[in-house]
Amino acid sequence: MHGEYKVSGGKLVVVDLDERDGVLRDVRVAGDFFLEPDEAILAIDGALEGLPATTDAAELAARVQGGLPEGTVMYGVTPEGVAVAVRRALAQATDWTDYDWQFIHDEPQSPALHMALDEVLTAEVAAGRRPPTLRVWEWGGPAVIIGSFQSLRNEVDAEGARRHGTTVVRRISGGGAMFVEPGNTITYSLSVPASLVSGLSFADSYAYLDDWVLEALGDMGIKAWYQPLNDIATDVGKIAGAAQKRVVGPDGGPGAILHHVTMSYDIDADKMLDVLRIGREKLSDKGTGSAKKRVDPLRRQTGLSREAVIDRMVASFRARYGLSAGGVTEEERRRAEELAVSKFSSAQWTARVP
Repeated sequence: MHGEYKVSGGKLVVVDLDERDGVLRDVRVAGDFFLEPDEAILAIDGALEGLPATTDAAELAARVQGGLPEGTVMYGVTPEGVAVAVRRALAQATDWTDYDWQFIHDEPQSPALHMALDEVLTAEVAAGRRPPTLRVWEWGGPAVIIGSFQSLRNEVDAEGARRHGTTVVRRISGGGAMFVEPGNTITYSLSVPASLVSGLSFADSYAYLDDWVLEALGDMGIKAWYQPLNDIATDVGKIAGAAQKRVVGPDGGPGAILHHVTMSYDIDADKMLDVLRIGREKLSDKGTGSAKKRVDPLRRQTGLSREAVIDRMVASFRARYGLSAGGVTEEERRRAEELAVSKFSSAQWTARVP
């Protein structure tokens, strides 16, 4: 069995092992990390050898830590990263490069249709009828997108939204509210097979699915990192937030993951505050007294046009994993348009948590 895991902000960890009689055998850990002293790598292998295959990631990490020689220095790798690679091997997780990725970047769509496309395309990946897909959105109008479990009246100032012509929609994933305007926002979705994140905790899957965009931002001169659970941050402020939804496959199969991210290229902070109800508790939890300081747009940090930022992000993804031009099929679009009307434009869905 073979498992790989790119430690967030670190290096690649590779584990090869066998499972015999319910225990780990012939464990070999490798990777492009740094480790001193040399014998520490054999100590890691030895700490894992013979453990029950059902050992969870926390216990695997503890065994690795406990087996290290005194004074061991690890750079680019952690005991937790080794543990995740082991669990991914046992789960027979797939890798990014195992797939032929498809790229979709269409003309502007309504907020409701974007919500519907996310649901339909991810269901198609879960059913095996569509390859893993990266979709970059173009917005047809200003919108507030609230999380699946948020209270509508607690998050949105209805009068402010009407005054600014802002459509309010509810997405199928959890997380917080987002304020978007055409030209000021970069949004993308990943619809991926669940096997891509096999062996990862829910929290770890967020950083794993966005590691590529951190590298792309780095190429643009932005030192960014993942701030658990679902923010991409820099030393001058948050620039993006992510959300996920697990979709079960046909007949209860493994299914697929919808992972979507909204990044602030530019922002009208005054308008955002007029439309969103941002409570003091949320602001204090983020360690700031002003919502305007919570988001630092990409335009300011890169000096690049929105189109150039998107092009560089897509180029980074393509260089790492491959990416072919694609599109929404006629059948997918038909189903999405129906859902946009029957579900995502309905008061019943939008106000399902009043």
